[in-house]
Amino acid sequence: MLLRLTVAKTWRSFSGLTRCAQCLKNGGQTWCRWRLQWKRNYSFLPDDVKSVRSVVNPDISRIRNIGIMAHIDAGKTTTTERMLYYSGYTRALGDVDDGDTVTDFMVQERERGITIQSAAVTFDWKEHRINLIDTPGHVDFTLEVERALRVLDGAVAVFDASAGVEAQTLTVWRQADKHNVPRLCFLNKMDKPGASLAYSIESIKEKLKANPVLLQIPIGSGKGFTGLVDLITNEQVMWSVKSSSEDGRVFQKTPMNSSNNAELQNRAKEARSSLIEQVADLDDEFAELLLGEFGEDFDAVPPEKLRAAVRRVTLARKGVPVLCGSALKNKGVQPLLDAITAYLPAPNERHLDLVRWYKDDLCALAFKVLHDKQRGPLVFVRIYSGTMKPQSAFYNINRGATERMSRLLLPFADQHVEIPSLTAGNIALTVGLKQTVTGDTIVSSKSSASAAERRVLKEGEGKRGSEKEPSRLVLAGVEVPEPVFFCTIEPPSLAKQTDLEHALTCLQREDPSLKVRTDPDSGQTILCGMGELHIEIIHDRIRREYGIETHLGPLQVAYRETILQSVSTTDMLDRTLGDRRHVVTVGLGVTPWTESTATTSSDMTFEESLEEQLAPDVKVAVENGIQSSYLQGPLLGYPVQGVSTTVQSLSIQPGTSMAMVSACVSRCMLKALKQAGGQLLEPLMSLEITVGEQHLSSVLGDLAQRRGAIHDIQSRQDNKVVLASVPLAEMMGYSTVLRTLTSGHATFSLELSSYEAMSPHDQNALLNKMTGLV
Repeated sequence: MLLRLTVAKTWRSFSGLTRCAQCLKNGGQTWCRWRLQWKRNYSFLPDDVKSVRSVVNPDISRIRNIGIMAHIDAGKTTTTERMLYYSGYTRALGDVDDGDTVTDFMVQERERGITIQSAAVTFDWKEHRINLIDTPGHVDFTLEVERALRVLDGAVAVFDASAGVEAQTLTVWRQADKHNVPRLCFLNKMDKPGASLAYSIESIKEKLKANPVLLQIPIGSGKGFTGLVDLITNEQVMWSVKSSSEDGRVFQKTPMNSSNNAELQNRAKEARSSLIEQVADLDDEFAELLLGEFGEDFDAVPPEKLRAAVRRVTLARKGVPVLCGSALKNKGVQPLLDAITAYLPAPNERHLDLVRWYKDDLCALAFKVLHDKQRGPLVFVRIYSGTMKPQSAFYNINRGATERMSRLLLPFADQHVEIPSLTAGNIALTVGLKQTVTGDTIVSSKSSASAAERRVLKEGEGKRGSEKEPSRLVLAGVEVPEPVFFCTIEPPSLAKQTDLEHALTCLQREDPSLKVRTDPDSGQTILCGMGELHIEIIHDRIRREYGIETHLGPLQVAYRETILQSVSTTDMLDRTLGDRRHVVTVGLGVTPWTESTATTSSDMTFEESLEEQLAPDVKVAVENGIQSSYLQGPLLGYPVQGVSTTVQSLSIQPGTSMAMVSACVSRCMLKALKQAGGQLLEPLMSLEITVGEQHLSSVLGDLAQRRGAIHDIQSRQDNKVVLASVPLAEMMGYSTVLRTLTSGHATFSLELSSYEAMSPHDQNALLNKMTGLV
């Protein structure tokens, strides 16, 4: 293969190649004498290795945009690796444990053996182009799955055959349901001792509420798994078991009627009959065919008719084809690739109403951004209509800006191939789009967007008053989940502050689920992420990619303060500075708001008779004094909210500066707030937990210890949904605790609800803690 990646991968992965001492001494950057000998004699390697450059621009009906999704450690990346190998785009089989897979190219991915960010690869399989995205399985990186499914036409759900449907499988399945994505199921790891076809099928029915359409049955189980029976063609597919080094390229297909295994023949016959009956129930056209031409012998149904019926069932999302195999043991991946091209939809079979407004003009959606040190931001786009070419200007509807794309690339993990153009239905990588972010709609020009808007308005005449018509010109973006974990981040020195801000800006553009804000109370930079692992990965990337040794700290909870009663007071300031005497007398009253303490601000007014007498600059000075007093309350110095202030009187001696007016008002405010009695307010979070019934009691017990208030417990399929309110101070590290309590079988979302008054006991405990008494 021409790609540098694959050449390096060959020498890393092939079992006969190891680094010698001299290679290690040189950091592996040179080839030793033995390795040069291997390099000269690699004729034993496959000769039909393809280059990504050979990928043609096929007809849209032969394109498949698919994603691989599953629970963590179900085998997504290994399955992707086998697909690349059997389609001829890599020379050697990569292994997650060895850290040499194509799609897991980040250092953090190879160290941990997990997928962190989705990676796109493009390859051919039997005259079809497959644009494949390998997605993460960890719940902290659920946005990567969300934005991949947004632009894909189909998906392959990978299951551990010994575990069936797992926690994150439920999450990604719901995401696919939300985007109406047809999918296949691949029961992986059939070679594991506990693998069970029946259990996996049952769990798909019960937990996913799906209708599994079994297309294959395994031959053997555990270590005895040697092949499968294709129920569509009624053939036995066997892989060689001569040695553990078999790469799975060679397998034999034989008709079932020639098999010597009578028990297997009976199983296959029953399974095929069940398949035909099931498909007939789901597809009326196939049912008519059965009753008409094959009423006397259902088994005589030709494979192509059955395959076409299964495709219709899959595209209508009435059923989910189920295949089986073992990616690690190189069995069942080629039939899976055949199923992807046979049953999953082409781009032109997934209709978007919006695209018709643009006709043949370009319409594309940016769904992912990466930062490259040499090329700058790389934007992944899905082309829905028209053609994209490099050195062209494009109009970003969301930003209202025109940008020029310098280069157009075909994605192949971290290696990209430059191409002259790309048509509708494909996924491309663009260079040069500086302002475009995830979820933006890109069209060929502003005039193209205007023409589409005119078409919308023309057709929409007589339907006014519904929605703003121009909003229909923008493709639905990617829904970003709210962050649930927060912590502070600090640079090693003030000199690195600018570098840290630049790094965080780049990372936020790559990962919209990462939020960065500055705490107005402490001035600290706050990282908001999807979980502890998410934050840990971000921290590691800042250290490795940007060379900044940052420090992560715990979240400083931003409390608020308010008052308990109404108070009126006066204060006088008499000060001589130089030869000028400044005299101010102010009277004001403070009152707690009775409507709600959920607001994050406080209010101020003037007595009507007084307001008419004051000059504008005096009013500004008074307002500045009151607002500055709201920034620090009398109890612990937290911002004050839920307070209404009325300025009742004001006397100013001529020659008094406005700064002295502000100072006097601020001092009088502090005096009034102290007399009114202080009350601490703490942030209250709305918490929603989705948990299995078997773990419900332990979750509720833990919430009770966290001062949580349960509002409702609802049922959602087989799960329970707990709606509660919990103080933010009690939620530190909750993601880890919840996973421990439920063995990872629960998810939660957290958002700020309001600020509520603390109980006297909790307030005294916090005051003692903050003042150092405990």
